[in-house]
Amino acid sequence: MVAAWPNIYFEGDTSLKSGLSQFFAELRLLARRQRCEFHLIAAGDGSRACRDFGLALKNHSTACNILLMDSEGPLNASAAADLCKDHGWNHATGAAIFWMVEMMEAWFHADKDALEKFYGQGFNRNALKPNPRVEKIAKHDIREGLANATRKSKPGNYFDHKTMHGPKLLELIDPNLVKSASPQCEKLFATVLAELG
Repeated sequence: MVAAWPNIYFEGDTSLKSGLSQFFAELRLLARRQRCEFHLIAAGDGSRACRDFGLALKNHSTACNILLMDSEGPLNASAAADLCKDHGWNHATGAAIFWMVEMMEAWFHADKDALEKFYGQGFNRNALKPNPRVEKIAKHDIREGLANATRKSKPGNYFDHKTMHGPKLLELIDPNLVKSASPQCEKLFATVLAELG
């Protein structure tokens, strides 16, 4: 049986594609070994990500279609089911929906050493939330902490240079640390690995 090729529709700018490609290197390499294509599709905002994912469910039904989004707020157990209901998707589709809770930058908190290496002198590590369960860090705290941690560094405030810094940080952070700190990320990897078998 030939494995289904993975299509990951992610909420975010096209500039993140190179960083996510490196972050998901393990999955890309396995897909290549299985002679499968591995696609990362930048969908812009959340509504467009849902639209593109919905079209993929219809037009590429044999592929392993994945939706990766920010939750924008605390994640509840019914989030994926609610999204399926809102868009008229089959309830089982919820197993293909994953969250970067509450925003993508939560993942950066799992590998503070990588951030310190990138920002160097002036980086204020203590401004970041110490919570090892990155999915529990509120969006406000992620934004405030990352801004305060990077503001006096040579590369500058992350949020002033997000489209440049974001992809580079995704390339640097250790996916294994993120998986350990983020059950959603771990589940995403496990789902795609199972599909590629």
